[in-house]
Amino acid sequence: MSEVEVFHEKQRLELCAIHALNNVLQERVFTKETADEICKRLAPQCVVNPHRSVLGTGNYDVNVIMAALQSRGLAAVWWDKRRSVQSLCLDKVQGFILNVPSRVSLGIVSLPLRRRHWLAVRQVNGHYYNLDSKLKGPVCIGGETELRSFLSEQLSQDVAEMLLVVQREVEDDGTWLVAEDSRK
Repeated sequence: MSEVEVFHEKQRLELCAIHALNNVLQERVFTKETADEICKRLAPQCVVNPHRSVLGTGNYDVNVIMAALQSRGLAAVWWDKRRSVQSLCLDKVQGFILNVPSRVSLGIVSLPLRRRHWLAVRQVNGHYYNLDSKLKGPVCIGGETELRSFLSEQLSQDVAEMLLVVQREVEDDGTWLVAEDSRK
């Protein structure tokens, strides 16, 4: 599979949440304007909206991502990092949105600061791809074994978090976990 066939939005402003949503959905569905509308719905009485940057450049929080997915009939399941990624039922997961630490840079100069960054991972034609908007293009992770290694490595960072993107009924019935783990 060539990288050209995999949808991949690149980083612009602080819109990584929008890019992660579109990359996990494999189409341009959400824009800054639609995300700003979601922010207004989430906090209609607020002059300074708590779900985005006060500068209006993006930096949307998890509530915006969850509401955006719900508008598409999907759900975001917060992954408990104490679980092993081996307990994921990958057939039931449409994709992953991770929140990871990221270096701050001004042009070619990297600053000693770290911020939070949203990125997407998704299977396309049997291969899993890292669809991080800061990458020049999609990067093939490989199959299920390589995906589990990649996710474990990402989640080993203290402040990294992961959302599973699933159909609503999969969230409701808990089938995103393999059977023996769903009883715990």
